[in-house]
Amino acid sequence: MLFAATSVSQIPKADWDRLANPPGAEFNPMVSHDFFRCLEESGCAVGKSGWAGRHLVLKDDGGAIRGLVPCYLKTHSYGEYVFDHAWADAYMRAGGDYYPKLQASIPFSPVTGRRFLAADDTTKGELADGLVALCAEQQASSVHVTFMPEDEWSLLGGKRWLQRTDIQFHWHNSGYESFDDFLATLSSQKRKNIRKERASMLPAGITLHQITGADITEAHWDAFFDFYMDTGSRKWGRPYLNRLFFSLIGDTLREHILLVMAERGGRMIAGALNFIGSHALYGRNWGAIEHHNNLHFETCYYQAIDFAIRRKLARVEAGAQGGHKLARGYLPQMTYSLHYLAHPGLSRAVAQYLEAERQGVDDESEILAAHSPFRQDPDT
Repeated sequence: MLFAATSVSQIPKADWDRLANPPGAEFNPMVSHDFFRCLEESGCAVGKSGWAGRHLVLKDDGGAIRGLVPCYLKTHSYGEYVFDHAWADAYMRAGGDYYPKLQASIPFSPVTGRRFLAADDTTKGELADGLVALCAEQQASSVHVTFMPEDEWSLLGGKRWLQRTDIQFHWHNSGYESFDDFLATLSSQKRKNIRKERASMLPAGITLHQITGADITEAHWDAFFDFYMDTGSRKWGRPYLNRLFFSLIGDTLREHILLVMAERGGRMIAGALNFIGSHALYGRNWGAIEHHNNLHFETCYYQAIDFAIRRKLARVEAGAQGGHKLARGYLPQMTYSLHYLAHPGLSRAVAQYLEAERQGVDDESEILAAHSPFRQDPDT
């Protein structure tokens, strides 16, 4: 039996987490029940913000939950990081209604994670079919499953589901014991540049603090929210997250949070929010109320690398876009999404576009990889 839950609270936490982060699998706090609940209870991901819950749940004949897909009925395309604005414009110019649409993702988060929460491929296929049925039931134009693992993308992609790729930048831990060990693997010029950027914090009187767990206080969240609002308002016009959200994750997910805070003259001036998984550090939000050269690089990238090395995490996922990350040791990583478009004509047009786009993404990935900052010759 399939049904769409309109609230995270309608799905038992134990069932959600059992499927989202099964024992022995890589743990990602951002696919947990707690994370989605915080988004909903804070009012960030609700109907009024254009994110109406339509979480698809599959039960067996005995009523036990076999699988689910966190999903939203959306009236816009903001907060997704996989852009379909051109598709929406084209469809609406042709007289169609692109909204509402269904979006299976972590709201406001370009973080790869399980989207079809199920123990086996058969159940995942049933959930994919269920999303198509839900699309018709909700009179939506389309379904978009974004930032999904490659294995799910390969399993479910095909004639009905259109496949899309893009590029992020991730840092990979090669068993480093220290930040200097990492620097030693870079080319001489890149190594010098990073040392120079890090050293520029000292004359400015800036100190960095890595804060986790119970050490994170409401005062830290007050300061971080100011940074987030200031930077977000300038970049996006309207930031997606509110102050309550940060208090909620501070209560329920504090052991999985790293706050990097920059301080100058006894005043906090910048910060970066990261989530700590079993294998990865997920960089999420950043903000600052003072501008200093290289402050962004230090707060978001170098501090994340330093923390990952000390925690022996396998990688740092630094979020969407940003070719500037390449020079700082973050390498190109493919991301994956699936798209179902109910209108046959729109689906055919987008399929042709995506075929060319995937080739372009492949070409770009090869070019970026050729400019790796890592040493090719051990003597350089």
